[in-house]
Amino acid sequence: MRSAVIVDIVRSPFVRGKPGGAFDGLHPVDLFAQVLRALVNRNDIDPALIEDVITGCVIQVGEQSGNIGRQAVLAAGLPETIPAVTIDRKCGSAQQAVDFAAQGVIAGAYDVVVAGGVEMMSLVPMRANRLGKDNEGAMLKARYPEGLVRQGISAELIAAKWGVSREAMDAFSLRSHENAAQAAPLFAKDITPVEVPCDGSIHHVEKDNGVRLDTSLEKLAALKPAFQNDEAKTRFPQINWSVTAGNSSQVTDGASAALIVEEKLAIRLGLKPRARVAGFAVSGDDPVLMLTGVIPATKKLLARTGLGLDQIDAFEVNEAFASVVLAWASELGANMDLVNPYGGAIALGHPVGASGGRLLANLLHALENRNGRYGLQTMCESGGMANATLIERL
Repeated sequence: MRSAVIVDIVRSPFVRGKPGGAFDGLHPVDLFAQVLRALVNRNDIDPALIEDVITGCVIQVGEQSGNIGRQAVLAAGLPETIPAVTIDRKCGSAQQAVDFAAQGVIAGAYDVVVAGGVEMMSLVPMRANRLGKDNEGAMLKARYPEGLVRQGISAELIAAKWGVSREAMDAFSLRSHENAAQAAPLFAKDITPVEVPCDGSIHHVEKDNGVRLDTSLEKLAALKPAFQNDEAKTRFPQINWSVTAGNSSQVTDGASAALIVEEKLAIRLGLKPRARVAGFAVSGDDPVLMLTGVIPATKKLLARTGLGLDQIDAFEVNEAFASVVLAWASELGANMDLVNPYGGAIALGHPVGASGGRLLANLLHALENRNGRYGLQTMCESGGMANATLIERL
């Protein structure tokens, strides 16, 4: 039996994705290239052993077009023999990259593979790849005549269906910031400093900058609903309009990369595996509710692996919106003390093509620091999809 192990994960700082931000002047190819180079260097592995680089990237236009994974391999100075592919599973792209890499190792298609992702949302904003006015087509419109909705409306619908209050969402958001602030020394183990050209010199970005140390329940409560409009109010009268910028994930720039190796080979190479990739699931769900796929994906993964929820020692559920995580926990009966113990995308941000690597790194830390065995990661995705991945600490 072959097994795929996670040897290491490296990521860039996650910085607020706005023009003039910390990565202003940096090309996304160069951002991902620096992360790839750091991953290879700190594990002292012969880069010629790498058989593929599977790269998540959602908005594949402009500076992020043209198979950014391959461009980053070359920019990093890695051997020209290393191929790469760029994939789009929406917010779960980097997690799907890890799943594909591990599946390839288990199947015997790879022995050594890198999986990760990159997104510079300050440079290539969301929906920039939707060039036409109509990207749904007649047949999709016929099936959903009232039309699909933006993710913020879906987050509101989830809050209404599961009875998640504004107060609960704001409290969860505050928890995310507080936990992330306390976990900064852990994140430093994963982060490689990024060199950014600035006025003829080089500026080094070394830390995440999304955590708001000064936030409070009072400040969060003062924020106005972000997605309320007359059309949605008419169509969805059940919505209480409680999703705000404060209880939603941040628009962010970042990159991540994981080294996935066949277990026996990793040992022969003198590498130290941190965890085995032990199970996978991907699921679809209602595309209007959209973000609820984490529920069936989690159930599918547990059924496939034969584990009960009580056997999972740590969870990472992407904080696209607070309502998503709270609905997931309510539906499954999860112990919230085990969920996102180091904060999540509400505090750290969500560079959509890269976030899966950051969640995986946090999950590994949680298992290692709490002497846990199994960890479960799940990520909601645009279009009503979700990935779920099980890892076993070694």
